[in-house]
Amino acid sequence: MKRYFAFLFVCMLLLVSCGTESGRFRIEGRLKNMNQAEFYIYSLEGGNPRLDTISVADGRFIYETDLERQGTYVLLYPNFSEQVIFGESGATVEVEGDASHLKDTQVTGTAANDDMTAWRMNANRLTPPEVKKSAVDYIRENPGSVISSYLLSRYLLLGDTPDYKTASELLQLMLKEQPENGRLIRLKKQIAGLQYYREGQQLPSFSATDINGKRVSRESLKAELNVVCVWALWNYESQSMMRKLNSLKHEYGGRLAIVSICVEASQKTCRDFVERDSMRWSHVCDGLLWESPIVQQLGIANIPGNLLIDQKGKILAVDVKNSDLDGKVKSFLK
Repeated sequence: MKRYFAFLFVCMLLLVSCGTESGRFRIEGRLKNMNQAEFYIYSLEGGNPRLDTISVADGRFIYETDLERQGTYVLLYPNFSEQVIFGESGATVEVEGDASHLKDTQVTGTAANDDMTAWRMNANRLTPPEVKKSAVDYIRENPGSVISSYLLSRYLLLGDTPDYKTASELLQLMLKEQPENGRLIRLKKQIAGLQYYREGQQLPSFSATDINGKRVSRESLKAELNVVCVWALWNYESQSMMRKLNSLKHEYGGRLAIVSICVEASQKTCRDFVERDSMRWSHVCDGLLWESPIVQQLGIANIPGNLLIDQKGKILAVDVKNSDLDGKVKSFLK
């Protein structure tokens, strides 16, 4: 009988140590001062779903999804701050934090998440230039790490002062270590496109189909002033940009043409928003988020993002802030 219970105890230990079953990935979280809430989770690559909702009850949440290999996820909290999580098949990670200090949230359970948490804790004490340098140093020392892919996008491509030259150099190092990494290959193409994403350059050719089945392209932009913008419902600032553009469209009519690219997983979500606010221009939403071909073609890297373009396709302004949109548009449509 003793042998039986000893055997049973060993089996129980093995079951506990196995954690999440193979082919699944699990996140267990506890957030103080966030008793009841909902926030988004989306996959940057290698995971499903593209976009989903997590519910918090009594400060706790559990989320589980299919994952065969490796994936990078982002939690988008109610205050629109972000938390990166690296998923692995059969793994469980724990998220521990306080809603009033989300930047200090601890994510543990796998080597990649442990390392990223350590890097973030150090970065929290640094100035923005020092954070960028720390990210570059980490990538140089760890070109084969999944963390490096995230740091490259977050700190060298996104934001107000992207550094495409350094990003290209680092990407070459990373591709030597990960030559078949699909995300890195797509980033290389995106960086090539970003060279056009500057004032004075010509808008690159693009072609897409909007939510009403209408084809839109560079040739569609023939107004005195044209705007191509990227937005998402999960980003409050980009919603504000859309409403500002809608007001300007009513004011200037046919003198102003707009094409918007909605980075949402659901076309219905996009359609409901634009119909409710009567935004009567072309909206592209293919459900592919940042992997959308039109996003890749135009090299757009920010949300919200926008390009102001003249009749000949010349880029007049890039990523104009909401507070400056009125003045910019009026200056070009005197």
